Amino acid sequence: MWEQILPGLRIKVFMTVLLGVVYPLAMTGVSQVLFPRQSNGSLVKAGDKTIGSELIGQNFSKPEYFHPRPSSAGGGYDATASSGSNLGPTSAKLLRGTTKMDDKKNEVVDFDGISLRVVHYSLENGIPYESSAPLEQFKDAKGDLDDVKLIKAFNDEKAPLLFTPKAPIPADAVTGSSSGLDPHISPANAEIQAARVAKSRNIPAAQARELIARSTDQAALQIFGEPRVNVLKLNLALDHEYPVKR
Repeated sequence: MWEQILPGLRIKVFMTVLLGVVYPLAMTGVSQVLFPRQSNGSLVKAGDKTIGSELIGQNFSKPEYFHPRPSSAGGGYDATASSGSNLGPTSAKLLRGTTKMDDKKNEVVDFDGISLRVVHYSLENGIPYESSAPLEQFKDAKGDLDDVKLIKAFNDEKAPLLFTPKAPIPADAVTGSSSGLDPHISPANAEIQAARVAKSRNIPAAQARELIARSTDQAALQIFGEPRVNVLKLNLALDHEYPVKR
């Protein structure tokens, strides 16, 4: 019996050591020598401080920065909860958003939806629009848009709110990626945001657009993928060349 079992055990131990120890160590060593930055996570540093990775998106919401695409990863760009919305293109929730009651019985946003994103993107970036109802009636006591009111208006079965931008909006500006961690936006998305960013930093819009052009990565071998802009790297370059004056 042992004559049959021992060869199998020897092979198992040999393959375990080879594929579970030797091969991983060899590949780690080769990658550290040939691709040290990529094998360590493509980390981005400002001075001696690590502030992120080229591969994982981060949220930027201040007007002086370029904004990433929407994210459904956790509360947004949570690398421990990578996920898309998993909603289909005809989903009412994806298109118009939903609300819910929180623990304190207050109605809050459950999922914002594309319609609400279009509203905010248009207003933030000065895109002209047509609305079936004045947006003033959807503001709260502080004068800010009330997202809950807007979502309910979009879902009104009798007279839903119709909001139509007068200029095309890039798809990536109002839709999330399947991972929720996409670090890139399209050049078209960045171009639309350029005027807002330039105004916030008190620089000519042409300078912001020139920085976008320099930060745009082309398709690999001019074939694979699409031109794209890494938001974190673009905003770092922005802070370096045109810092915000406090």
